[in-house]
Amino acid sequence: MKTLIAALLIAAPMTAAAQDARVVTDRADFVALVQGHSLTQRLLGVALRVTEDGRISGEAMGGTVTGSWIWQDGYFCREMAWGDREFPLNCQRVDLNGDLIRFTADRGAGDDATLRIR
Repeated sequence: MKTLIAALLIAAPMTAAAQDARVVTDRADFVALVQGHSLTQRLLGVALRVTEDGRISGEAMGGTVTGSWIWQDGYFCREMAWGDREFPLNCQRVDLNGDLIRFTADRGAGDDATLRIR
């Protein structure tokens, strides 16, 4: 079950409208998008806050999510913990499509997760 939840935290489908998404490559642009908002995926009970000072906090499926992030070479690089599960540092491509933000692991070559900016 934990493996499934972890996979869902990293990979959630993005809508077909993603063809119009733009890549976010600038830290200031990213911060402007997420600062003061929650990143959510209601079906899984995901609600995360990503703050300008490099913190990640929130919850997913009733468990606490904590972590930290930096912006490096145009990528969102984060490490996180969900409950007792650790997710090591991974740099992710960020795409924006309306109020949907997609994080794609391994610098855009891996699994992706799509969250709504609220």
